[in-house]
Amino acid sequence: MIEQFKKEVDKGLSSQPKSLPSKFFYDKTGDELFVKIMNMPEYYLSRSELEIFHEQSGKIIKGLNLNRNQYFELIELGAGDGTKTKELLEVLHTEGYKFEYIPIDISQNALDQLERKLTKELPHVMVNTKQGDYFTMLASLHNTKHQKIVFFLGSNLGNMTDKEASSFISKLSSNLRNNDKLLIGLDLIKSADIVLPAYNDSEGVTRAFNMNLLSRINNELGGDFNIDTFIHKPTYTTKTGIAQSCLVSTIDQTLTLSSTGKTYQFIEGEEIQTEISRKYNDEILTRIVEDTDFKITKKLTDKKGYFANYILHRV
Repeated sequence: MIEQFKKEVDKGLSSQPKSLPSKFFYDKTGDELFVKIMNMPEYYLSRSELEIFHEQSGKIIKGLNLNRNQYFELIELGAGDGTKTKELLEVLHTEGYKFEYIPIDISQNALDQLERKLTKELPHVMVNTKQGDYFTMLASLHNTKHQKIVFFLGSNLGNMTDKEASSFISKLSSNLRNNDKLLIGLDLIKSADIVLPAYNDSEGVTRAFNMNLLSRINNELGGDFNIDTFIHKPTYTTKTGIAQSCLVSTIDQTLTLSSTGKTYQFIEGEEIQTEISRKYNDEILTRIVEDTDFKITKKLTDKKGYFANYILHRV
């Protein structure tokens, strides 16, 4: 994993404009900071999706067209702390469905915490954690004969450009079979006064979350980032429906990574894009999946209409 981290950081810092993959936010410190973000009053995304899982679990199960007598694998990509999924796992177990829960995450720390949590709170649910790349892990499950129900929650698809999202969904389709299902959680397009504070909370937790990526580069790749010379800059417009987080260099400076033996030049005001958060509507999602083997069959939203969980069938 460290080699992949080094390779992608080198590529991102060598590019114009500079960027760093948001998937590397999640080390132990990053996991803890993101849990804090999810509990911030400004961060409506997690609460909105949790509301859907808490109040509409029956509709989710019905929309997935699950059969109590058919064993299935419930695979979650980027499982994190599993708070939302736990709501559904409990209902599935109580109602007698036969399944195995397979959370996949890049963070072993997150998986370890999730497994401990579920062992304590839902001891009768079979859990099989897998650490690593989504598609590598999915490929390892490809030959099992069981139906697969894949969850991709938290608007993680929104961290990709539309082209990347379409490619991701297409690749996901190729790892599944007919009648497998996909449940995607997506943040919906809404006004900037609601969206922007979610990425710029008043206590600065989101700023610390972004800055921790620079600390991780320093600690794991031998970087010499002076974090005090960068500021966190979130942006969002309803016209594009895209929120972005950037780290901006406040001075001209040169960064060195001992692990790559290379230097990276920054000019004052230069940005490193750390995260894209695309907001969706029905039209955008339809366009993204139109050339794949998935068909959108159901949409569930929270009461405020901030967030949606879409169910897609592999056909």
